[in-house]
Amino acid sequence: MIKKIFLLFLFIPLFGIAQQQITKTMIYDGVSREYIVYMPASYDDSKEYPLLFSFHGGAGFANDFIITNDMRPIADTAAFIAIYPQGAIDYDGADPGTTPSTSWIHKAPTTHNDVNFISAIIDTLANEYLVDENRVYACGYSEGGIFSYELGCRLNNRIAAFASVSGSMMVDAFRDSYYNLGFCSPIHPTAVMLIPGTNDMGPHSSYTGFQPYYMSAAEITTYWSNYNNTDITPIISQLPNINASDGSTVERRVWEGGDNCVRVEELKVIGGGHDWPGVFGNMDISASIEIWNFVSKFDINGLIDCNSTSSQEINNFYNKKTLAITDMLGRNTKVLNNIPLFYFYDDGTVEKKIIIE
Repeated sequence: MIKKIFLLFLFIPLFGIAQQQITKTMIYDGVSREYIVYMPASYDDSKEYPLLFSFHGGAGFANDFIITNDMRPIADTAAFIAIYPQGAIDYDGADPGTTPSTSWIHKAPTTHNDVNFISAIIDTLANEYLVDENRVYACGYSEGGIFSYELGCRLNNRIAAFASVSGSMMVDAFRDSYYNLGFCSPIHPTAVMLIPGTNDMGPHSSYTGFQPYYMSAAEITTYWSNYNNTDITPIISQLPNINASDGSTVERRVWEGGDNCVRVEELKVIGGGHDWPGVFGNMDISASIEIWNFVSKFDINGLIDCNSTSSQEINNFYNKKTLAITDMLGRNTKVLNNIPLFYFYDDGTVEKKIIIE
């Protein structure tokens, strides 16, 4: 008897989101700024909670991105606070005759600096809630992904790990000469994930880079693997082509053995475009689940319990235990064949599996 398991990642609709989701405002640099905070259903005052920031793309909005990168179901099972800041409108950077749009990195010359805005949000949330400031993570899409690299470079003392989807990293010379930001200057071993598409043609996200402004995927992984002192050669594996009709496949490339057990990981979407896998574009993986699976293993000091983790446990980085199985109506059940079921894991992820007998 042969059994095949198909994984279809998605998120489960939540009840009571309105009671847990709050839009907060802050006067920063003389401007009223907003950010959405999602509190996990399990939140109480007995322990500290990690923070995960999610940054929308250029000209985007937090209210839309919370649907694309919906971390709320994962936050409920994994117990972290999800934050969706809103980028400010770049009035000075708009071309004549065009409508100004939201942006994280405003067109130079500018004094706008949203890195400090994010630091201010961390301070505010740490005063309002029990926050584990050793476990502050960032991720983003397109320009939000570029901004995630900026946080990894310029707010590294507060960011434990981060991920970028369909967004490149600025070349140091460009960052320094055009924006006057200096070179990328991380101060601790930092786990980094990138999810680029090989067919992404955007100048800010091209897989092959856009010199002398934006790095290629290979240059990004080389930069961070060198900085983290990881193994030179990545471990490469092909992920299951669950959806054969999406025109793309995924290759996992992992640089292990970094200082403090950190790693660099690329989920190379072969044939992928400027997408958010699992929502549009590639459907073999869920970018949201992959991001949380990755960043949650680290804190500001590196891999959590690095010194007490055996080599075998490190190699089994993606192993996880099943906490519960439910049917489509949320009722607990045992493993059943030929029907879709939701599997809840101890790392906060959720998978939809169909075991075909």
